[in-house]
Amino acid sequence: MTEKLHADAVGLDARAPLEVAALLVESQVEAATVVADVLPDLCVGADHMAASLASGGSLIYAAAGSSALMMLADALELGGTFGIEAGAVRVLMAGGIPTNFQMPGDTEDETDSLSIALADIGASDTLVAVSASGSTPYTLEAARIAKQKGARIIAIAHNPNTPLLALGDCSILLQTAPEVISGSTRMGAATAQKIAMNTLSTLMAIQLGHVHDGMMVNLKADNLKLKKRASQIVQVIADVPVEQAENAMSLASGNVKLASLIAAGNLCVEEAQALLDKAKGNLRGALGRLAKPDQIQE
Repeated sequence: MTEKLHADAVGLDARAPLEVAALLVESQVEAATVVADVLPDLCVGADHMAASLASGGSLIYAAAGSSALMMLADALELGGTFGIEAGAVRVLMAGGIPTNFQMPGDTEDETDSLSIALADIGASDTLVAVSASGSTPYTLEAARIAKQKGARIIAIAHNPNTPLLALGDCSILLQTAPEVISGSTRMGAATAQKIAMNTLSTLMAIQLGHVHDGMMVNLKADNLKLKKRASQIVQVIADVPVEQAENAMSLASGNVKLASLIAAGNLCVEEAQALLDKAKGNLRGALGRLAKPDQIQE
């Protein structure tokens, strides 16, 4: 499917730019809708990812070409958005992460580096392997190695009955239509991949307790914008004015969950930490214990 000609692409280069632009946008909007067909699979994949991180395992992404760029965009956001520790996430991109504007295509056939890169992968880890075709040598080899070592595999592809999907513990088939520019999976396929991977990682973060009422309660506030956002989150959750939220953030050394508990319950840092520990890092569970202070010492 990823190599077929789009039915509406005949004479594409002879059409008016406005008509071509409309077709390009429409094709990507349509590609986005296919993700809704795999919601149960996304939930299973997120379970695997959350289980790995909760048990001290790693989340490893592997892909080549455009798929790797979508993968990289998702992985790089996990630290700032959800506070996932850098050492818990790894990205394996065919040819390495580009340092210029060149991304050679032949690197997707080079698999020799993977035996070293995945030497320590094991049963506690999850590999997210992405390939539009479902047969990219680099991505396939990463999945094979991970399978041999007992890791969980989330396989994402756009063609059915492909080798990559056969290796998945959770196989996600995104049945996008042929690209308007045949084979250019940086378009429709990449759009669907980005939505799928953003959904996977966000579901994972929710399961890990890093989201509360749609707010990033485990974010790393390392710039002015995020510090302001963190303060606003504490204000909303604890229902306190800005001065009290900022004081709590200072006491909690920037930890939004702790600051929310400090502000909501007028607690010291140690009391807030005890509540959070009892709730296994889940802010909602910790807030529920505020009305039962005796449970802090349980």
